[in-house]
Amino acid sequence: MAITGRDTYFEAFQVGQVYDHARGRTITNWDNYALTHMSMNTASAHFDLLLSTSAMDGRFKERIVAGPCTLSIVIGLTTEDMSENAFMDVGLDKIRLHAPVFQGDTLYARSEVLDLRQADRADAGLMRYRFTGRNQHGTDIASGERTVLVKRASHWADRDAAFGRKTA
Repeated sequence: MAITGRDTYFEAFQVGQVYDHARGRTITNWDNYALTHMSMNTASAHFDLLLSTSAMDGRFKERIVAGPCTLSIVIGLTTEDMSENAFMDVGLDKIRLHAPVFQGDTLYARSEVLDLRQADRADAGLMRYRFTGRNQHGTDIASGERTVLVKRASHWADRDAAFGRKTA
């Protein structure tokens, strides 16, 4: 179920809930170039078309999108439903890149709530969820687990509403 724009406070989540996130995102060469160069990644297959297309017996017809770029976009696709009310990331774990991604691929995401637990503070809880990214062909391209510290509605909904933030 996609719940874009609805309540995303800690109390709204339940272990086992699955979210097929409403939005997709088409990868551009700029996405790949920006992250590759900002992170000083020197692996030429991410920005050298000739090298990319001649490597591995010509298996690839385009530059390979850097893994951190793929992960950033997939996790970003989950945020509106999963962490709109998060204070912070607490952890990323079990990261896997299952298939190459190329410019022009459109990515989609799915999330499943794995664990909910009390945090060290009364106004938030910890949520761990599994994310899976897939391309336009339905091929899984990335997965992992993300833990976020999420606001509790009991402490924040009224304050957020006072600032014009939609809370339900």
